[in-house]
Amino acid sequence: MTQDKNNPFGALEFLHWNHDWNNYKYSCKKDYRDVIALMEEGGVGWVRIDFLWEDIEPTPGKFNFDKYDDIVKLVSEHKINILGLLNYSVPWASPNGKWNCPPKNNKLFVNYAGEVIAYFKGRVKFWEVWNEPDSSIYWVNQDGLKSYCTLLKDVYTAAKRVDPNCKILNGGLANGIASVNHLYDNGAKNYFDILNLHIFESPLNPNAIKRVVAYPKLAYKIMTTNDDGHKKIWITEIGCPGVKRGIKVRNWWMGKNPTERQQAEWVKGVFKELLKNKNIKKVFWAFFRDCKKHWDNGIDYLGLVRWDFSKKPSFYAYQKSFQDWENSKKRQVNRD
Repeated sequence: MTQDKNNPFGALEFLHWNHDWNNYKYSCKKDYRDVIALMEEGGVGWVRIDFLWEDIEPTPGKFNFDKYDDIVKLVSEHKINILGLLNYSVPWASPNGKWNCPPKNNKLFVNYAGEVIAYFKGRVKFWEVWNEPDSSIYWVNQDGLKSYCTLLKDVYTAAKRVDPNCKILNGGLANGIASVNHLYDNGAKNYFDILNLHIFESPLNPNAIKRVVAYPKLAYKIMTTNDDGHKKIWITEIGCPGVKRGIKVRNWWMGKNPTERQQAEWVKGVFKELLKNKNIKKVFWAFFRDCKKHWDNGIDYLGLVRWDFSKKPSFYAYQKSFQDWENSKKRQVNRD
């Protein structure tokens, strides 16, 4: 089936989650079959999927791609493109045994990344190196992206040897313009093909949409200052909770949890406004399906569908936004 690579509508979903720490979100193939079918129905053109190092190379030199073979095959059958996320540390390669610490030797991570890219060559073309390396949650210890940029350079070089046609994204930046500057200051300009940003604002705050729109515009100015304006920007995470009235749950990190209706309005707003920017090519909603007591706060409710796969108002808002985009493209073709 033909995949429309021009579709700018993406979603983050943890299709690889089948562990005790995530309440076995996808413990059977039927669950991720059901959610991928819902993605296609909603208009999702791209899904951001972790290719978790710990799953793929649990012991040194022994690779197992069975889980990801199944996921990639099914996603492709539903005409959805894949952004593969290469992350985090595996215990045997981490200096402290923790997942969020960069590997004790970059070569270990580069070898895993190269094996993954080679195995899925021809099926997955776009790869992201780590997630939010500018956040102390996901990268310990923070050093202004210096050590991350070294890893990015090493992975990029190896990836292009394995698959010259692949495209590399930097790990989604979570901490604003300072992180974009750090990326360039540390010499990473020639080691990513697409600038990758994460944007979170609460729709309950005044002028939230203005701040959302402003960030990639400022980032693009930095790109042009560094003679990098030919590259495009992907927003691989943007979202907010949608909590059904009557459910008691702790607030997310940005304060009061929006309701499901408020979440739906935010979906419409962010896609409408961000896609006006010609330099932004993809926008990924985080996440597609709710989680179950993983964060134990409003973050568990960022999904467009609930844990039980029932559709939220935000699902229909996303679907309508996609349909409006699709219809506008058809009208443009007819005019041409």
